[in-house]
Amino acid sequence: MGLRDILIGRHEVKGPAPDRLFAISTAYVTLQAEHQIDPVGSAAIVFQALATSEFEATLRDMEEVVRATGGDSATSVSTQDDSYGYRWMILRSPDGAPSVEDLAVGINAVSSSIETAGHGERLLCAVFAFVDANRNRIYFIYNYKRGFWYPFVPDSDPAHPPAGDDAAAQQRSTERELQIKAQMASELPMEPELERWFPLWGIPI
Repeated sequence: MGLRDILIGRHEVKGPAPDRLFAISTAYVTLQAEHQIDPVGSAAIVFQALATSEFEATLRDMEEVVRATGGDSATSVSTQDDSYGYRWMILRSPDGAPSVEDLAVGINAVSSSIETAGHGERLLCAVFAFVDANRNRIYFIYNYKRGFWYPFVPDSDPAHPPAGDDAAAQQRSTERELQIKAQMASELPMEPELERWFPLWGIPI
């Protein structure tokens, strides 16, 4: 349900803000050096697809653009739909060589293509995956509707993982999220309204 909330957000920016998106390209240095939070080497952009040949052609063109922009770094790209009908375009760095910069360039290429095709209102968010010293996943989510980042830290018992997309069975570590916000507020433009820190369950990266 979080994605739907993002989609209908009342306060919209006028299209993606690349400078804000690219803030992650420098913020990750502080995450690694000062907070032992390392990039996993994967990111995704989430949008509401259209069942038209024109939009599907745009998607194919986007995949080619990502492959071209990530050619030297061997960034791979794939797509999948979730149970809510949203499309995830997933970018991955080669194993052992995570590059936040290359992933950000690829994500921006996709969002720019969607915007240029006249479908900017269908952009939801970009997600970058990280892991802390305890191997816990930490996601940094960029909300295109708002132009802000926020951290999302799932907190589930590995021995009893929640089933499917049952939000009632899911838990998040809000304390850890607020800690990260305090640590990174000077590095990333953080969403000031905490009620807009929408959880994304079942992130495929």
